[in-house]
Amino acid sequence: MTGVLQDKIAIVTGASSGIGRAIASRFAEEGAYVVLADVRSDPLEGGLPTEDLISAAGGACVRRDADVAVWSDVDNLISETVATHGRLDVMVNNAAISDGLRLTEADEASWDRVMSVNLKGVFFGCKRAVQQMLTQPVHPEGEARGRIVNISSQHGMISSPNEFAYGVSKAGVAYMTRQIASDYAADRIVCNAVAPGKIVTGAPTNGTEEDWKTYAIPRTPWPRLGKPSDIASAAAFLASDRATYITGENLMVDGGWSAS
Repeated sequence: MTGVLQDKIAIVTGASSGIGRAIASRFAEEGAYVVLADVRSDPLEGGLPTEDLISAAGGACVRRDADVAVWSDVDNLISETVATHGRLDVMVNNAAISDGLRLTEADEASWDRVMSVNLKGVFFGCKRAVQQMLTQPVHPEGEARGRIVNISSQHGMISSPNEFAYGVSKAGVAYMTRQIASDYAADRIVCNAVAPGKIVTGAPTNGTEEDWKTYAIPRTPWPRLGKPSDIASAAAFLASDRATYITGENLMVDGGWSAS
């Protein structure tokens, strides 16, 4: 059986670790050719590099070095993808960093660093993807020229303890998603976001494991915390032609946290 992303050309930023790694792997399982964009190849949580993981499972991918905070890197990433494959069907803007700082602890350098990746990087990814997608024909099944999936966060919707710049940046991603969806709907470009709740990735965190479990578990109605695969499932749906008449949404995948 073919997957929901069969023969789609997709770029996933921040694909070496955590949520990006899970999204890239799921896209490949669903039949996409995945371009893995990151500044590193080794997963923060350990294990095989994402490209080896996908290849071992029979998927198709290629890895590209790209810093999303640098316009020329993003431009080259998408230009090279299109030169090889003729189009870009899906752009996933996932790359993000955090600094673990409250407002009074943050300085200009830490603020700029978080914003350069989390907000400017998404701006660059969306802009260059839209530029490309505007040149492409409308796909008859999905009624779209292309689809953008941004990874925001529940902490762009609610307070983000000890992550001031991170929370502000993710709120900006949610707004950017709505604006792009509205501005380019008539051009048949779809733009949605996935907002993860507390996701256990196995990567190092700002603070101790017990601290974030004490914070997150009582606030999550579902009887477990999230897994990267939960976000990958949502992203695969929004990237697929099954997600019809849906644009500008910020899909909360948080085990009911935001509902309680």
